[in-house]
Amino acid sequence: MKIIPTALTIAGSDSGGGAGIQADLKTFAVMGVHGTSAITSITAQNTREVRAVHDIPPEVVVAQIEAVVDDIGVDAAKTGMLSNSSIVNAVAKTVERYGFPLVVDPVIVAKSGARLLREEAVDELLKSLIPLAKVVTPNVFEAEVLSNTKVANLSDAKRAAQTIVEDYGCEAAIVKGGHVEGEYSIDVMYYRGTFYEFKGPRILTKNTHGTGCSFSAAIAAGIAKGKDLVDAVRAAKELITISIEYSLELGGGHGPVNPVAYIMIPAERYRVLSEVETAITYLSSNGELVSEIVPEVGMNIGMAIESPYARSPLDVAAVPGRISKYRNTILVPGKPEYGVSKHIATAILTAMSFDSRIRASGNIAYSRHVEEAVRALNLTASSFDRRLEPPEVKKVEGGTTKWGIAHAIKVFGGRVPDVVFDYGEHGKEPLTFVFGETASSVARKIVSIARELKRLTS
Repeated sequence: MKIIPTALTIAGSDSGGGAGIQADLKTFAVMGVHGTSAITSITAQNTREVRAVHDIPPEVVVAQIEAVVDDIGVDAAKTGMLSNSSIVNAVAKTVERYGFPLVVDPVIVAKSGARLLREEAVDELLKSLIPLAKVVTPNVFEAEVLSNTKVANLSDAKRAAQTIVEDYGCEAAIVKGGHVEGEYSIDVMYYRGTFYEFKGPRILTKNTHGTGCSFSAAIAAGIAKGKDLVDAVRAAKELITISIEYSLELGGGHGPVNPVAYIMIPAERYRVLSEVETAITYLSSNGELVSEIVPEVGMNIGMAIESPYARSPLDVAAVPGRISKYRNTILVPGKPEYGVSKHIATAILTAMSFDSRIRASGNIAYSRHVEEAVRALNLTASSFDRRLEPPEVKKVEGGTTKWGIAHAIKVFGGRVPDVVFDYGEHGKEPLTFVFGETASSVARKIVSIARELKRLTS
């Protein structure tokens, strides 16, 4: 048995890294298959335009496929940009010779509007390659070309998908719903006489470069892993929805989708929970010191998953409830969870909006002696005074923390200091926010402050 399934992309190279084989190989990796490639064209492109295209000789394309199949093997393959009829014909003959399952993404036009499949190659695609496909994955515009029908709604998409299958002999066709108006993005698949719908939220963003590449690559990866086609498409729909939701604002045009988010987010959530637990353990092991700086409202410590994935308090792990003083130590009510502390999460997310590396914070008591301890340790510090808070901010629940932390950072020159002092006001306890790149670094700063405070007050 193979150690890992293998998938092959037969497509063009995108120098901007958002589509083509670059997107395919990223997608293969996050879907758990080993990716191989046969480059059909080299493009000079970015998020705005395709500046140049150099087609690889068909015999070199074939040689790449043969080299992979003869040694590594191919459990499934996908095609992307094939550019001209000679490449299409050569790829079709090679696929037919080896017989591996094939996903055809009929790339005709780039996101920028540049033509990637020549007019004369469309007939060759329909005649020689699509009949070999397990599934074809056109968007609306490509489906209109392939089916010679107008696609304006879900019914049209179904008719186009059925036409492609019945007229050209592929096993299945998916008409993607990204360009069909509606509350949801619904992909329609016609497969073995049955229609299937795959629904996802419609995400409003211009950063969709590489959507079709990543989607078709994810289907190929699923097939390579032995999934049936319906399950493979369902998993691909989940991946592409996340990829679009966390797409990247790069360049001045259509930024790329982000397939790495599919595994990065769950991995980050696990790592952050572990990191916050390590920080809590460290605070508890120094409980006698830390207990002296627990504020009346309680203490907390938290950490966000990394940027660009941290977007709300649900992406920040902290202690459920609050850490309290108990006799001469601290009491931690439970293991860290996500979304349990809006207060500390707001402080962290505000700091991250200035410096994405600062992903953790903890709150401790404020006093003149705490401030002296911070200065003595040469920790950087800033502060905010609630009396300066705009009335419209004060009316918003939780608005003070966001405004105050942002104000303190701005007066510190836009840099996030180690410590921000909240001087409080009548009925509001003053606090000290400690910031750092990790929860452990924040915990170490807190213990250092507590130790220095003890020295100063002894």
